[in-house]
Amino acid sequence: MRDMAIFDQQYRVIAVDAQSLILRGVVTGDVLTIRNADGAAPLSEEDYPPGKLIALNNPSDKDAN
Repeated sequence: MRDMAIFDQQYRVIAVDAQSLILRGVVTGDVLTIRNADGAAPLSEEDYPPGKLIALNNPSDKDAN
């Protein structure tokens, strides 16, 4: 996978728990695990139901304030 390729496609949610979000790339089939760094704000299936289509944003593309 090239450096920015993870931001070039959409993903489907495979599974979610309070600490992680597991995604599969629609085009590549690559599986990603996103870890929740904020224990005070757990992830939930209500927010990320299995099968939901999402895209990832590159935080380095945001304008610095």
